[in-house]
Amino acid sequence: MVQRVRFGDLDAMQHLNNVEFLRFFETARIEYIAHLFPQHSPDRPHDFGFIFAECHIAYLAPGRYGDDVRTYVWASELRRSAMRVDFEMVVDDDGRKLAEGYGWLVGYDYAEGRSKPLPDALRERLEPELRDPVG
Repeated sequence: MVQRVRFGDLDAMQHLNNVEFLRFFETARIEYIAHLFPQHSPDRPHDFGFIFAECHIAYLAPGRYGDDVRTYVWASELRRSAMRVDFEMVVDDDGRKLAEGYGWLVGYDYAEGRSKPLPDALRERLEPELRDPVG
């Protein structure tokens, strides 16, 4: 997924604000899950859901106004009730890697208010997609 750095995404030093890295990752992560599971929607909590439980970001280079940033997202590990989703953010024009990292999504039942195991159908779809983690 490609997202352009907007003026409002910048911090006082005119770099992509650290908070915006997380938003870029979030947008790409939601698109990745929608690609894998078109029937899943993050706005229907009565269906199977996820909670974003943890995130690690290594900031490698500053993003600048107007940069087209491509965020690569992939699953790297499955557990009983969670999956690790890795990412890299690269500027299309010059190949500058802005950041890399990963986050953990936990399967969650919003009606019951607790974590739950990942559904078998989700596991079957994700297992062939697993790639090595960042770093």
